[in-house]
Amino acid sequence: MNAASGPGPAPHGPGLGLVTIGQSPRTDLTADVAPLLRGLRAIEHGALDLDEFTGPAGPRTRADLAPAAGEAPLVTRLRDGGSVVLGHAALAPRMRDAVARCERDGAAATLLLCTGNFPPVPARRPLLYAEPLVQQAVRGIVGSDPVGLVCPLSDQRSDVERRWSPLLAGAVGAAPGNPYADDALPQVAAAARELARGGSRWLVLDCIGYTEAMRRAAAAASGLPVLLSRTLAVRLATEVACAVPG
Repeated sequence: MNAASGPGPAPHGPGLGLVTIGQSPRTDLTADVAPLLRGLRAIEHGALDLDEFTGPAGPRTRADLAPAAGEAPLVTRLRDGGSVVLGHAALAPRMRDAVARCERDGAAATLLLCTGNFPPVPARRPLLYAEPLVQQAVRGIVGSDPVGLVCPLSDQRSDVERRWSPLLAGAVGAAPGNPYADDALPQVAAAARELARGGSRWLVLDCIGYTEAMRRAAAAASGLPVLLSRTLAVRLATEVACAVPG
């Protein structure tokens, strides 16, 4: 994807804003997302683009972003390929700024690339949240079948089950597999096997960090159909951006 960022005029043509909760550009998204954009420009900005994670400032930045007591954690990718665990409250003002930068650069609509649950973010153009897009798409697909959710961290397991259970007619279970770990593929495969043994009939990789390669690993390990959050959300957001008048 070609990200539009920094000062100066944006390139011409309609664009889809892509706001990651980490840092842009998200080079790990490129291969999966670029074929879905239907000619739209990808306008990438990250909530943590202005934060410093190297040198003496690094530990303080991580401490400032850490989840508050009792807050469900989020995990995201940094520009250097590393990851950081953070909380919703610390992230909220940074997300508002990233959305504003996407709109400044000409986004017809903007997608928040995180399947976490966030309060409303101010926007002048259509603003789409990955979590409800993915949840409603999955709801329409799976019917009453049991669904297994792969989430990044074991600490997220109960929160993920709590957020999904009221939406789906069938049983819901979750298992962790960190998409940002060095052994991400084996972790995702192990989570998929666990959920299949538990009776799931569908799997959802419930984080934007999961890739097509991880989907294939989960499918091979479980023998189940696997839905990928990043491509579900981007397909729907692209439809909106193409529909918005210029």
